[in-house]
Amino acid sequence: MTLAKTRSVSLVGVDGCVVDVEAAITSGVPGLHLVGLPDTALSEARDRVRAAIFNSGEDWPNRHVTVSLCPASMPKKGSTFDVAIAISLLAAAEVIPARACADLVLIGELGLDGRLRPIQGVLPAVLAAANQGCRTVVVPRANAAEAELVPGMKVVPASTLRGLLCLLRDEPPPVEEDEDDGRSFPADGLAIRQQDIPLDLDLADVRGQAEARQALEISAAGGHHLFFAGPPGCGKTMLAERLPTLMPPLEPDIALEVTAIHSVAGTLRPGQPLITQPPFYAPHHTASRASMVGGGSGRVLQPGAVSLAHRGILFLDEAPEFCGGTLDALRQPLEEGEVRISRIEGMACFPARFTLVLAANPCPCAAAKQIDCSCAPGMRRKYASRLSGPLIDRIDLKLELTPASRAELRYDLEFAESSKVVAERVLLARERTVRRLAGTPWRCNSEIPGPELRRRFTPSAEAMEGADEALQRGALSARGLDRILRVAWTIADLAGHDEPGPDDVGGALTLWSAGRQ
Repeated sequence: MTLAKTRSVSLVGVDGCVVDVEAAITSGVPGLHLVGLPDTALSEARDRVRAAIFNSGEDWPNRHVTVSLCPASMPKKGSTFDVAIAISLLAAAEVIPARACADLVLIGELGLDGRLRPIQGVLPAVLAAANQGCRTVVVPRANAAEAELVPGMKVVPASTLRGLLCLLRDEPPPVEEDEDDGRSFPADGLAIRQQDIPLDLDLADVRGQAEARQALEISAAGGHHLFFAGPPGCGKTMLAERLPTLMPPLEPDIALEVTAIHSVAGTLRPGQPLITQPPFYAPHHTASRASMVGGGSGRVLQPGAVSLAHRGILFLDEAPEFCGGTLDALRQPLEEGEVRISRIEGMACFPARFTLVLAANPCPCAAAKQIDCSCAPGMRRKYASRLSGPLIDRIDLKLELTPASRAELRYDLEFAESSKVVAERVLLARERTVRRLAGTPWRCNSEIPGPELRRRFTPSAEAMEGADEALQRGALSARGLDRILRVAWTIADLAGHDEPGPDDVGGALTLWSAGRQ
């Protein structure tokens, strides 16, 4: 019996586990027997690997081949094991030295012609390999830029199985290796895509709406959720689309975390291996619950919009038009910052710490002027009640917008603050927050848990008088008090105060209670 071993990575969500791929050639009926709980796509690897080996100029062993994927008790899925299976099999057949592939992690799908096809999830797979002590990984050339984002890993890009075999045998690479242009592959379109925000968007484009602009600045500085209510044309969507222009770029570790999610979802764009700007998502109101929070059948679990908007903005325009179950499914990720999807075969956990922005019309007819509204009072109440109380209670900033006046519409835009000016204040406020939260796992005010907020970051009794009074008369819940404290700290950071004063807490209370249905 001849035995050889190499390694690959199995992904569940954005978490990976290194899998040993062992091949043994024994006497018996010729064929390939794959064990280790493979799914259908992985079971079909025997046909892809066989054709790829033949078309790479190598012989298929005319004996019984057993390929084992360890740990055997963990189900495996996908076609990312193709290269590892082919290399371990050829090493067992002594086509290449067994020691040449023993320490490698091989990730990639094989085409019938022997080419290494790009795959989804390369970044989290390489991260998992690095965390488990592996130091060299082989990936398709189109995924090389993504894999090289992981520090401390030696990335070996390969275009064809033949070229990889030449590398492992210390032979000159074949000529066809130069045919690959090294470009990143386009996403397959099965997942929700990040929506581009044009670079020319600027907060100065918004006429009037001074309070809404201030709320937008507070939201960007502290990561606070935001709700705009008002008639059509008052600027709700314009304001929401300009929120990303106020937010600073992602920090390196956060950028890797965000990119890993998009790598699993297959939404990375060609030539953009690393996402450095906060993502912006605006799903249609017909989006299902699974597309919002994630899901899938069996162990093929995909992240939803809340995870694809991780460390960015999730904008729900016409929020009352969304299905009630879809909106209520947001409550758990809003509190915990992650989504756990459970199936019989296993569970996947996706990060989901995003800024939620809701926009809603006051009634179904969406009349531009209240005098033109044809909706009965009961219909208006029913429409507003589609946004449940527990969901609204989790929103930090709520505003009722009115249409801009004629004077504001004719206002000279040269006197309005641009996104660049506001973004500088936001950056300074975030730097103050980071200094105050140094030594803690939190990065902005919206992430501070309620108990820690009340224990370590409670303003003075004088500053809390207004909030205490609202709490006593039942106009403020305990959750609302926590959110007011977080917003008060953000307002204080924007103003350069050491701690929130009465005006800061009062402003936070006003923004929390305004627009409540």
